[in-house]
Amino acid sequence: MVDTNAYENGQSIDQIKTAMLDPVRIRKRKRSEKIIESIFFISAFVAVLSVAVISLFIFTEGIPAIFEIGFSDFIFGTKWQPLGDVYGILPMIVGSIYGTLGAIVLGVPIGIMTAVFISEVAPDWLVRIVKPAVELLAGIPSVIYGFFGLIIIVPIIDETLGGGGNSLLAVIIILAIMILPTVVSISETSIRAVPKEYKEGALALGASKIQTIFQVILPAAKSGILTAVILGIGRAIGETMAVILVAGNTPMIPDQMTDRIRTLTANIAMEMGYAYGLHQQALFATGVVLFIFIMALNILLNAFTSKVGDV
Repeated sequence: MVDTNAYENGQSIDQIKTAMLDPVRIRKRKRSEKIIESIFFISAFVAVLSVAVISLFIFTEGIPAIFEIGFSDFIFGTKWQPLGDVYGILPMIVGSIYGTLGAIVLGVPIGIMTAVFISEVAPDWLVRIVKPAVELLAGIPSVIYGFFGLIIIVPIIDETLGGGGNSLLAVIIILAIMILPTVVSISETSIRAVPKEYKEGALALGASKIQTIFQVILPAAKSGILTAVILGIGRAIGETMAVILVAGNTPMIPDQMTDRIRTLTANIAMEMGYAYGLHQQALFATGVVLFIFIMALNILLNAFTSKVGDV
């Protein structure tokens, strides 16, 4: 790039080019670029190293407990009784899966419809109100969601359906609300990224606005929307504090929506503070199961998203 300041100060183009080709300056420039590249590499290395160290720590602490308890007894056992050295996490696995699936079924359609409303339907003045309100949800601490669920949602469920209110249904509602900012923001960005020619072409062919949205725009943005769903699943299955406050935290397999549940994350958070010995190792083993579950889920969904994006 030509130095315009030097050119304005009266230096000729040849003088500027000579200065740019000066070996000293070239060496300084290369040295600066190498330093910046080294900083980028170190940053990436630290990120990867952090994941590797955490994974190694969790597996080192948790795997021995799985072998000591027994893989089948640990994964498929239905009783969690630390005082009797009985550690079965099937109720927590089922509780995590049910809560996450329920949150996705409830929250994803609402999130996608909200994204469509913001990007395609709402007037500008309303977008300036709705969009910041949705984004504000992402900044609310999870414990506040938990308090809201405990004070508002749990009593309503108790009065309507009975069972005390602390239940799988309360967990689903809270998690559905918590994943909305992620689903809405990423889905809206994906919808806005669809070329305008798609929309204009569909309208020119006689399609209505709603037909264009559902038959042209959303299919074109499906890769980004699936990414939003993946991140929403990760947020839901990894949530702890809000779930502890509304779930009831009973290690049992739920038979209905009003039953109390305990998730994998809640199990670790509630008992790690006083656990020791095999009990503590069993909690680390619970973390191993959660880690493997999330990684497998992300790999499968990313593969599916890539496949869909290639279609």
